[in-house]
Amino acid sequence: MVIEYAGELIRAMLTDKREKFYESRGIGCYMFKIDDDTVVDATMRGNAARFINHSCDPNCYSKIVDIFGKKHIIIFANRKIIPGEELTYDYKFPIEDVKIPCSCSARKCRKYMN
Repeated sequence: MVIEYAGELIRAMLTDKREKFYESRGIGCYMFKIDDDTVVDATMRGNAARFINHSCDPNCYSKIVDIFGKKHIIIFANRKIIPGEELTYDYKFPIEDVKIPCSCSARKCRKYMN
């Protein structure tokens, strides 16, 4: 285990409204979907996990775990991570028509995050 992705739990139906609000204020948006109903919004109340970048060949992975009936997003290492190495995981965005370019520079880069 590397870190838990922490933040405010919100209903999934609020994500678009929050995203527009943050965009109107020039605030970067950091959200992670737990399931169809729940999202962790780390934008204003998150921890350092929100700054972990995407990579098509990551050194970490995310997993949603249930601890005493409550879901948590945990980031785990795929392998040994050397001090100073950037932490990355695959965001696994759903496939959409509007593509988000990937700039991870991995040899296995898929060129898009979705």
